[in-house]
Amino acid sequence: MTADIEVKTAETDMIREYGNCTLCPRRCGVDRSKNHGYCRESYRIRIARASLHMWEEPCISGTHGSGAVFFTGCNMGCVFCQNKDISRGGIGKEITCERLTEIFYELMDRGANNINLVSADIYIPSVRMAVEGAKRNGFDLPFIFNTSGYVNVESLKSLEGLIDIYLPDMKYIRSFDALRYSNASDYPEICKKSIDEMVRQQPECVFMEAKDGSMLKSGVMVRHLLMPGMLIQAKLIIKYLHERYGNRILISLMNQYVPNGELEACPEIDRPVSENEYRSLVRYAQSIGITEGYVQDKTSADEAFIPEFDLSGVDGK
Repeated sequence: MTADIEVKTAETDMIREYGNCTLCPRRCGVDRSKNHGYCRESYRIRIARASLHMWEEPCISGTHGSGAVFFTGCNMGCVFCQNKDISRGGIGKEITCERLTEIFYELMDRGANNINLVSADIYIPSVRMAVEGAKRNGFDLPFIFNTSGYVNVESLKSLEGLIDIYLPDMKYIRSFDALRYSNASDYPEICKKSIDEMVRQQPECVFMEAKDGSMLKSGVMVRHLLMPGMLIQAKLIIKYLHERYGNRILISLMNQYVPNGELEACPEIDRPVSENEYRSLVRYAQSIGITEGYVQDKTSADEAFIPEFDLSGVDGK
């Protein structure tokens, strides 16, 4: 009986965190126990897919796959979003924190190298509760927080000791681009602060030998998706990251931008990235001394690499 009371108390405290919501930088102030926030979501977790994901960096996916849980909703609103079916709230099923913990074990049983929490930013109190439940029972796969980078430092601090690998984007370093393409002029400064906090929690990249070879056990890997016509910004971003963190972090230069068919208002990015643009970025990274990180083949820029959000794994199927 006492344990049951403790669980209910923890759930009540968790739900309270969604009231007058300030969990993300939007600070929309909506009581998400009653309404939907800027993110289009209530406090109830919704996910669109839970499966082995083969298309992350080699030290994350390996050959068996990363145990990816794709959360519904988003606090960004990028015009070029490739996962718009879930980021805009169209696909997803409600689950409990207890069910989320069960999903972690199901992915582990299927051979996952880690648990990859994809776009879980808007559900941090619930995710924290689910991860704590797993760890109390001895769950030992690394947890990855896979994020846009647009997340409050206070929210990240609440995850300390629970997240092994932080996998943020750094989309922009120029406010006017962040405003035009993601309606988030404060993104550059928010992202810089959030990555600082991630590195504070996980100050170096640690690898482990596993069934799939050398896999990332803990640390921070920052991704940058090169966009058409934004080579200068991309160079500014990786210069900033390298000067600030050196080889304490990994940098992943992504070449998988695919126009989403909804870019009439932004024709300048309604095309693929050219091979010359991406090669120039890689050469620049090498020229400034970046040695720890990943690059992508042009074949990554294909809609076939976008997961099918069909609720796979949500009900244990």
